[in-house]
Amino acid sequence: MPSIPNPFPELCCSPFTSVLSAGLFPKANSRKKQVIKVYSEDETSRALEVPSDITARDVCQLLILKNHYIDDHSWTLFEHLPHIGLERTIEDHELVIEVLSNWGMEEENKLYFRKNYAKYEFFKNPMYFFPEHMVSFATETNGEISPTQILQMFLSSSTYPEIHGFLHAKEQGKKSWKKIYFLLRRSGLYFSTKGTSKEPRHLQFFSEFGNSDIYMSLAGKKKHGAPTNYGFCFKPNKAGGPRDLKMLCAEEEQSRTCWVTAIRLLKYGMQLYQNYMHPYQGRSGCSSQSISPMRSISENSLVAMDFSGQKSRVIENPTEALSVAVEEGLAWRKKGCLRLGTHGSPTASSQSSTTNIAIHRSQPWFHHKISRDEAQRLIIQQGLVDGVFLVRDSQSNPKTFVLSMSHGQKIKHFQIIPVEDDGEMFHTLDDGHTRFTDLIQLVEFYQLNKGVLPCKLKHYCARIAL
Repeated sequence: MPSIPNPFPELCCSPFTSVLSAGLFPKANSRKKQVIKVYSEDETSRALEVPSDITARDVCQLLILKNHYIDDHSWTLFEHLPHIGLERTIEDHELVIEVLSNWGMEEENKLYFRKNYAKYEFFKNPMYFFPEHMVSFATETNGEISPTQILQMFLSSSTYPEIHGFLHAKEQGKKSWKKIYFLLRRSGLYFSTKGTSKEPRHLQFFSEFGNSDIYMSLAGKKKHGAPTNYGFCFKPNKAGGPRDLKMLCAEEEQSRTCWVTAIRLLKYGMQLYQNYMHPYQGRSGCSSQSISPMRSISENSLVAMDFSGQKSRVIENPTEALSVAVEEGLAWRKKGCLRLGTHGSPTASSQSSTTNIAIHRSQPWFHHKISRDEAQRLIIQQGLVDGVFLVRDSQSNPKTFVLSMSHGQKIKHFQIIPVEDDGEMFHTLDDGHTRFTDLIQLVEFYQLNKGVLPCKLKHYCARIAL
């Protein structure tokens, strides 16, 4: 009998099979996925399944989205190496999986997610980052060079400023440190074998930054015997032991900040500026269209209104809008305290006083019983930008509080003293000239007014939970 022809010959041949899989079925995702764990400052963690080409900025966007945080572009991913006491900011454009691939199997390294207000501060206020005594120029310049021009030189490929000064360097294979004159150029970091001489015959190569990352030392004195607390180091990208580290130590925070900022600029150049100007341009497809803060749409559509007159009006001046918001918040809180203290109880005044004393404990800027050193560590972690602050209990005087804040790349501490007047308790920073019923009122006032402080309070240090 003649064979019966196959009514569907196309199903048996390979050409259509490929068409079927490519055209009719959904396209398979070729990007591999991997689970990463990210920690917050209170050591809570969150596991994320991410594609292999996800950037640090995209990971921050995911966590902002999942935790409903407001995105002010200061959220940052950090690489933390506890066994050698080092930490660094992972740049927004870096691939997270590549960073993890350089970790050793037995190392207990961690990714941290927190604020870093100083990440791009040098683009806003370059004058704080490049002290005159540390900057010189490879070619003769006519007239004075402004900090902004210095910054432009770093981003240019033709010219560059030289950063120079003395640093303590840890001798290879030894525990001793030696004070040496260093010079930073585009080709790398050099040190002089003869005083402060810059002659080529006296300059010796120390490290390049193409295949190395720059880390901040967290416990340089304890772990490495450093002479100061302002340590940093070069670490090769690929996994290596402590012997491969090139440890350095500055005399002060401003000096360390200048060296680290200049190295970041020389290593990444215009990429840093693009990260700063266009924070949502990721490589992994997690763009601003697919990931955006959940609260951004509703917040952008809100406007400040004034209903005090016969007709309502939109408040267009942002300073006035902020002032009105603060006044409404204070009025609402006073009414709440009044309701708590006026229920016919003979102890109404004491209840109100107790409420005022305890009302600040729920605020994100208040840190209960932390030491002066711990307060300084938190502020340094989140960036030595003018106005970064927190409020804490005083350890020397249990009845008072301390406002710790950053100004001029230094941390300053101001005691908040309680004063009593007609049986009521107030808080003051200026010996009673300006009084506040509670700490929230005090903080809100100095967020709007400089007063006796060196600058307004701008960014609070908070320990978030994931």
